Amino acid sequence: MPEIIALVVGVLALLGASVAGLYLWPLGRPHPVGTSGRHLDFADAVRTAETVMSADADDPRVRPESRSRLLSHGRRTDRAVLLLHGYTLAPEQYDELAREFFDRGYNVWIPRAPRHGTVDRGAHHRVGAAELTAYADDALRVVAGLGDEVGVVGISGGAVLAARLAQVHCDVVRHLLLLSPFFGPHPRQAPAFAVRPLIVLYGRRLLADRVTSRGYSLSAVTQYLTIARGLPRPARRTGLASAAVAISPLDAVVDPTAAVSVARRIADANGIELRVYLLPEALGVGHNTLDLAALGARGDELRRRYVALYEGESAQAAARP
Repeated sequence: MPEIIALVVGVLALLGASVAGLYLWPLGRPHPVGTSGRHLDFADAVRTAETVMSADADDPRVRPESRSRLLSHGRRTDRAVLLLHGYTLAPEQYDELAREFFDRGYNVWIPRAPRHGTVDRGAHHRVGAAELTAYADDALRVVAGLGDEVGVVGISGGAVLAARLAQVHCDVVRHLLLLSPFFGPHPRQAPAFAVRPLIVLYGRRLLADRVTSRGYSLSAVTQYLTIARGLPRPARRTGLASAAVAISPLDAVVDPTAAVSVARRIADANGIELRVYLLPEALGVGHNTLDLAALGARGDELRRRYVALYEGESAQAAARP
């Protein structure tokens, strides 16, 4: 009997230690305040972008419609914007919004994220946090050479990378627009107490991967959550001049509270107003707030609103067509 009691106590202690470990295991690494490094001039930035685009074109695994793309006016412009697409998607997600920015005089850089936009639809399951942050850093270095005033738009997982750039590269990012930012899963997808264990078990790939009905790999989405958990707290004061969030009430993927609260911390640290736009439910738009093709004139209006929010206009001004 004493041996059985000792065994039970030992098992319970092991389980307790394991559970405690899940909640005590450090998540995202802190990001040092930095700069973009050596700034590229316009010619170097274009050459770097062209190298990326050529590599995409030469790689038979990359779908032609999903290649990185540069919309350039052939010179360094007053304004340039970096567009970071969402998880499982690719640069074509921004086709319409990119054209809206370009027509307003922006140079626009839309790079393809690692392991995305390929003929292997499961390649993105293997994406890692380190390669995602390196990709975003390299992309910002390019766009910083394309224009005098630089900003970032990100959607879903791309919004996590955009927020990180705004907090880490304090000498570059002046405008920030977060569309459906994935700072945490919707409570219906995972309750708050389960998020940390998920990040540890799947983000560290301690458990075999699982793929959801949406085609989301838990190992992959927890890479974005790892980056989100590593955002500076308290948020840092940088050179940010405007910040905005747009989210749909029909979004069943992201935590709507975290979507706003994380962005608000960044805005408050910089002494600026956070502009929050809730898409009308009648539009029928869910998580992909760039899925505008079927909206007709309402889609055109929404694109203009996104640009106005990015530029720091008030909600009332952003509502004007």
